[in-house]
Amino acid sequence: MGKGVRVAERYYSVERVAELLGLHVKTVRGYVRDGRLNATRIGRQYRIAAEDLEAFTGRPAPAPARGGLHAETSAVVRVDGIGREEVIRLSNTVVAAAGSRPRDDGGAPLRVETVYDEDRAALTVVILGGPAGAAELLKIIDLLVRDGRAAPGTG
Repeated sequence: MGKGVRVAERYYSVERVAELLGLHVKTVRGYVRDGRLNATRIGRQYRIAAEDLEAFTGRPAPAPARGGLHAETSAVVRVDGIGREEVIRLSNTVVAAAGSRPRDDGGAPLRVETVYDEDRAALTVVILGGPAGAAELLKIIDLLVRDGRAAPGTG
């Protein structure tokens, strides 16, 4: 191996760095373009070395998941026939549950977005994160809807 070649160095995609830091992918790309975060361009994509991520954040880069595998899921739930008060109750419960969960999937937090269409009385909940955490949030939504706590006229 030639001088200056780094062996067994970990590299992260822009998407993974955004996930690890809780930032939007466009924000991380902006840091790379501005030169605030060093990255190597490979084809059309950037890769960030672990040491560059450490220099940027001032803390050690997270260890890779066992076996180098990382799983993330997305789920979309639509609740029809739901009133504004029930939307607030269900949304607050799900967002609070997502924020209170330990990070069990390599450090990636669960992300929850809700959109309410008042004309159609329909709530859409989007969940992004590790499969175990997302499954727990889906159970919470299911319980709230089944128990009628999120149904119109209850509460």
